[in-house]
Amino acid sequence: MERTIKNFTIIFIMLLFGLFAKADDMVNLVTPQNIDFRICTRNYILPAEKLFYMAIASAKENRFNVDEIQSKTGYILFTAAGKQYLASVIKIDNENSQLKITPANNNYFFAPGIVLNFFKYIDLNGATPMVNL
Repeated sequence: MERTIKNFTIIFIMLLFGLFAKADDMVNLVTPQNIDFRICTRNYILPAEKLFYMAIASAKENRFNVDEIQSKTGYILFTAAGKQYLASVIKIDNENSQLKITPANNNYFFAPGIVLNFFKYIDLNGATPMVNL
């Protein structure tokens, strides 16, 4: 009985410290901080058109307000956490493209979770083949 209580206490303490570590990681994603420009750009092995549609889907999935979409130039203007951001899709070649997400006011003091969650959706769903209906 004493051994069971001791094991339970050790497990409880380990879980408690694990929760604090996860909460600390989450705070880092939502706390505004100075962001390096390299975090705001990512290259994909996707055609520019598919990446553009994935960016629109990512904005909607993350529940960001889409203010404007320009399909010809490949940009999306959206609002998240009270600030406007510009997502630009740049064609590198037929199979590669780049996505840049920058604040509209060029103030790189914001929560990194906005950009990282935007990219995370594309990373998770970008390998899905595009099918014509």
